[in-house]
Amino acid sequence: MGKLLRGMSRDGSAQILVLNSRDMVQKAIGYHGSAPTASAALGRVLTATSLMASTLKDKGNSITVNFRGNGPCGHILAVGDYKGNVKGYVQNPDADLPRKANGKLDVAAAVGTGTLNVVKDTGEKEPYIGIVDIKTGEIAEDITEYFATSEQIPSVCSLGVLISGDKSCRAAGGLLIELLPFASENTISQIEENLPSISGISSLFDKGMTNREIADLAFADITYDIFDEYEVAYRCDCSRDRMGKALCTLGPYELFDLFSKQKEVELGCQFCNMKYKFTAADVEKYRKLKKAEEEN
Repeated sequence: MGKLLRGMSRDGSAQILVLNSRDMVQKAIGYHGSAPTASAALGRVLTATSLMASTLKDKGNSITVNFRGNGPCGHILAVGDYKGNVKGYVQNPDADLPRKANGKLDVAAAVGTGTLNVVKDTGEKEPYIGIVDIKTGEIAEDITEYFATSEQIPSVCSLGVLISGDKSCRAAGGLLIELLPFASENTISQIEENLPSISGISSLFDKGMTNREIADLAFADITYDIFDEYEVAYRCDCSRDRMGKALCTLGPYELFDLFSKQKEVELGCQFCNMKYKFTAADVEKYRKLKKAEEEN
């Protein structure tokens, strides 16, 4: 389980979110068996999505963050619920590149150029969709660009993932600061002055620093209150019923063609790699259930 802290400056100028996402990222690596560079890229996207999702207001709200880059990783997608629980995948989990001269994983090259798509489902008739160009591929800078361009919210985003020699996640975490309307110039200046102290955030977590200690660095000399701190996780909500209903979206001719070639169809979840097998009789049962639900 990861830990997410939420707080706000007492003058109402800015809100702060800090997340230790090591366990979340490690679980994703376990599901996908990803290579170090792909793990770092996916881990950053999962962390960013959890931070963004935790700002949603109501149960049932969700956010989908999709980096559609042309780099070796391919698409990197994550989905978060209103509490900050997430699931995600990287299109090519085997993507790996030589480390940069400074020894860090080359996430930017692995992501490449393209677009960042953000979809917020808040229960309205139409979801909110924001699309921006991928600015650097480093993920954090691209999230900052999204907020500035699509939501007109000045923000600070810091993300990091450290991968050990055995390909496990050694440390991971993120921080998001959003300036609120009519923010005090003094508070803004102080946040800018504090930014160097929170660079390399994964290293701060690797040193054993807590969410509160990192928030104290980011909001040094700023009076702020912590609203809450709670557990979040990598959580896939797939099920046999959901997969069966998805299979029923195929037309009758497509289903006939599918089962004329094989007795069973196996569907896999892209988020957790769970496998589900269905026979023609299974699909017919789900079709009847779907029809009954529609009639009611």
